[in-house]
Amino acid sequence: MYLDPIGNNQLEAITMTTHIIHFTGPINSNTCGQFINKCTEAVQQDASELLVKIATMGGECSYGFSLYNFLISLPIPVNTHNLGTVESMGNIIFLAGQRRTASHFSKFLFHPFHWTLHGSVDHARMAEYAMSLDHDLELYAAIVEERTKGADEPLDILSYLKASPRILDPHAAIATGMIHAVDDNATPAGARNWCVHS
Repeated sequence: MYLDPIGNNQLEAITMTTHIIHFTGPINSNTCGQFINKCTEAVQQDASELLVKIATMGGECSYGFSLYNFLISLPIPVNTHNLGTVESMGNIIFLAGQRRTASHFSKFLFHPFHWTLHGSVDHARMAEYAMSLDHDLELYAAIVEERTKGADEPLDILSYLKASPRILDPHAAIATGMIHAVDDNATPAGARNWCVHS
C-alpha cells in the first residue's frame, strides 16, 4: 500500500503478481522459443516478478547464453529455483536469477563440454569448433564468476568444465554463491503458472 502522490492520504492497494515458469526439459531451440514466449506473455500480463523453477540436464550453449541474456534484460525482477537438478548449461540460466534458491533435495552439476559431430569434418571446421568451444568455456566461466562474486568458496569453473566435474548439494551451493537459500516452499500464493518442456 502507498500514499497517493496528490497528498490526500488515500491508501490504495498495489497488486503484486508473481508469474512462475516451470522449465523442465533440455535447453534447445524449441524450449528456448517456448521460454521466451512465456516470459514475454507474463510481462505483457503485468507480472510484478518472475520466478523460474528449473529442472534440466542442460543442452546447447548458444541457447543457454541467449536465455541468460534474455532473462537479465527483462524489466521485472527474475528469481530462480532449482527443483531437483540443474546441470551443465542449466547453471547459466539459473544464475540469471537475482535471488536464487534450491529445494533441500537438489543438486547442481558442472562437467566438461562436448560436441556431437556428424559425418566427416575438415581441418578448418575442426579449428572453428575448437575456437567456439574455447570461447564458450570463457563465457561460461565469466558469468559464473560475476554472479557468484564474493562467495566464501569460489568455484574453479574452468577446471570443472575441462577435466574434473563437480556436484554441489544445496549447502555447497550456498558456500559457492550459487544460491542464497534453501527453500522447499518457493511458490507464492496466488502465483500464475506457466510450463516449458520438451
